Amino acid sequence: MHFGSLPYKTKQFFFVLIKLSIVVGAFYFIYRKLATNENLDFHEFWLFLIENESFSFKTVSFLIILTGFNWFFEVVKWKTLISYIKNISFKNALEQSLGALTASLFTPNRIGEYGAKAIYYHSSKRKRVMLLNLLSNMMQMTVTVLFGIIGLWLMYTKYDLNVDVYKVSRFLLIIIVIGLFSVLGLKQNKFMIKGFSIERLKVFFKHIPTRIHVLAFGISMLRYLIFSFQFYFLLELFGISVSYYNAMIVITSMYLLASVIPSIFVFDVVIKGSVAVYLFALVGVNEFTTLGIVTIMWLLNFVLPSVFGSYYVLNFNLTKTND
Repeated sequence: MHFGSLPYKTKQFFFVLIKLSIVVGAFYFIYRKLATNENLDFHEFWLFLIENESFSFKTVSFLIILTGFNWFFEVVKWKTLISYIKNISFKNALEQSLGALTASLFTPNRIGEYGAKAIYYHSSKRKRVMLLNLLSNMMQMTVTVLFGIIGLWLMYTKYDLNVDVYKVSRFLLIIIVIGLFSVLGLKQNKFMIKGFSIERLKVFFKHIPTRIHVLAFGISMLRYLIFSFQFYFLLELFGISVSYYNAMIVITSMYLLASVIPSIFVFDVVIKGSVAVYLFALVGVNEFTTLGIVTIMWLLNFVLPSVFGSYYVLNFNLTKTND
């Protein structure tokens, strides 16, 4: 949208309107997801949490602390990556991370996060900012895939999954064909990922210092261990007696399968819920418990931070980009 020819006050009015629309839109989608969930009645679920003695002030505080660590390391990772083009404070990294979360909450596959973070910087740096955000998401996805493949293999050897060999073989054949076309496409400089050519991505990522790559990937792995442990802790609170090893087999498999399914981010809880119900049913966990845990994870790690992020969205000023 171009506001260059509009008077200053008119531009300010439209800008405030856009910020309000983002925050109102985010909260509306959160409300709709909680109020119209056909698989889990939120009122019934809320009464269950109140009556369940396991959810004491101490345990809830511990869950919130885990959420705090999860987002603390996400902010540190962004501060580390963005240092390649500009050194920013932890406070600025926090503002950009939480503000981008709120702005991207109801966009497909968090695509809004790229533009939301880029707008904090001068126009000359925005393309590089988007590439760094892409690298951040690629690192987190790589960790999810690595743990998920191990989890799926262990789950296949440990549990009877009743896998249809014909369907799986057909699926693998499709994946192989797509993989071959992807490899051929990577050799063509015109092949694009989120608007950037493969050649440009290679050059950009290659010039980022190895120290930043290693540190950011290590933080991605640490974040994964934190929120997966948080899921396990919730299983314990719901009275599910399962070892950490067996729980991690299912949890890592769930995150992998849920991550490869494209979705609107606010409905990520639905995707994870459907996958989780199937996988945890194999180890004897009922549907209500599984959906309850997935909902709590969503509320803690996405809804709660987006509430704080809405403050940064409303207080954002375009003059911040004049570096």
